Amino acid sequence: MPINQPSNQIKLTNVSIVRLKKGGKRFEIACYKNKVQEWRTGVEKNLDDVLQISNVFTNVSKGEVAKHGDLQKAFGTADRDEVVKEILKKGEVQVGDKEREHDLTSLRKEIATLVAEKAVDPSTQRPYPVGMIEKAMAEAGFSAKQQKTAKSQVSECIKLLQDKSTLPIQRARMRVRVAMPAADGRRLRERVVDGAEKIEGDEMGGDEWEVIMLIDPGQFRVLTELLQKECKGRGRIETMTFAATAGS
Repeated sequence: MPINQPSNQIKLTNVSIVRLKKGGKRFEIACYKNKVQEWRTGVEKNLDDVLQISNVFTNVSKGEVAKHGDLQKAFGTADRDEVVKEILKKGEVQVGDKEREHDLTSLRKEIATLVAEKAVDPSTQRPYPVGMIEKAMAEAGFSAKQQKTAKSQVSECIKLLQDKSTLPIQRARMRVRVAMPAADGRRLRERVVDGAEKIEGDEMGGDEWEVIMLIDPGQFRVLTELLQKECKGRGRIETMTFAATAGS
């Protein structure tokens, strides 16, 4: 959102305001978007390339410049660069309403896309279109959390859709085949099938044990690590299909 500075009517676009409350007062600086993070990570070192206006304000949008005495009292110095560095280091980046809504919309879309990849319609065993997932998320009252990644919110979203939306939805299941020497199979069978949603085949031959089962995708890594640790290269796991659902 453009911000007018009344003293000279400079229109600030692409702006990030960084705010720090100190000594009972609020101090703000107007920075170029993305430059704040670059400065914090050490990519950008030139303060003049970070700041849109080389000044410290009490209110950027109103053009109210911080007083010398207030800077000295709060920061122990009135040196602009020193004050700006502290605000950049410790301050909170203010996000405008439009930008926040845009970020939330993008986050919701990303979550919906991940849900569409990891869940299916139980009756058809097919994934839903992303748009349909988004509508179900709105129906269920799903609230995306900006401080968390999209990936970390997928499980919570699927559970909410199952509980609160009218969309029949189930996590996609992997159909896998696990095989190993019979001796290892007798020793490890219970641990291998422990995380299975459904066992479709279980054969103990003369020298090999093989099981075909449906598992949650998260179990694939667990099984792989089990085989590596216990079978020393004698066991194997392979994915047969992905979007098959338990009970199919």
